[in-house]
Amino acid sequence: MSNPFPGMNPWLENLALWRDVHHSLISALRDELAPRLRPRYFVAVETHTYISLAPDVPPASRYPDVMVIERGGPAVATSTPAEEAPYLTIELPLKEAVEEGYLEVRLVPTGEVVTVIELLSHTNKQPGRDRETYLQKREAFLDSHLHFVEIDLLRAGPPMPYTARAMGSHYRLLIRRRERPRQAHLYPFSVRQSIPTFSLPLLPDDAEPTVDLGALLNGVYDRAGYDLVIRYDQPPLPALSAEESAWAAEVLAKVAG
Repeated sequence: MSNPFPGMNPWLENLALWRDVHHSLISALRDELAPRLRPRYFVAVETHTYISLAPDVPPASRYPDVMVIERGGPAVATSTPAEEAPYLTIELPLKEAVEEGYLEVRLVPTGEVVTVIELLSHTNKQPGRDRETYLQKREAFLDSHLHFVEIDLLRAGPPMPYTARAMGSHYRLLIRRRERPRQAHLYPFSVRQSIPTFSLPLLPDDAEPTVDLGALLNGVYDRAGYDLVIRYDQPPLPALSAEESAWAAEVLAKVAG
């Protein structure tokens, strides 16, 4: 079954699946743009590195300082100054380096970075130090002489700064052009709408290709076979509103019928 929704599929936002979706969509975007931009530009996949908890740690305890797992030592009632003081055995959270890709469009042959394309992940959307790390890099991009494209296909986590005017939307696309450094175009859209197409900003006088992110997402969905692992009989994470859930159920019923 192909992606049954007109735009973003909310079941793809699940934390357990999104890392694969993120990697696949970044690769698909590079593979789509690279042949269209050559030989003037080279499209490179770069990575941010975050130090995060291992994947098997539940998201609710993503940033604990310590976790109590066992009580040990003599009982408090029987302890004396000469005895070992009561203690708690604690397990420190296991950490790992998480790499998440983004795209740089570079001028050939100088290697000058012209455009940066970010696809947001749970790592840089949910509150915590990983989000703060990303926001610092984001501000550096916005303050630089670069085009900046930020794609937010996740309902979880607070929206990024400067997108407050789209608080009622599910998803957002932000495009800031280097020739207008203090302005950006914000494209909000909902789960019922198609993902907006956009022109990729390049240097003046260069033809800007139209990016159809929705078509790329549908291609990734088909090639990866996400329909084999998605449980459409279970609600998506995060859950939709009652109204949106009823709409999604109708869409799925039409596909199944």
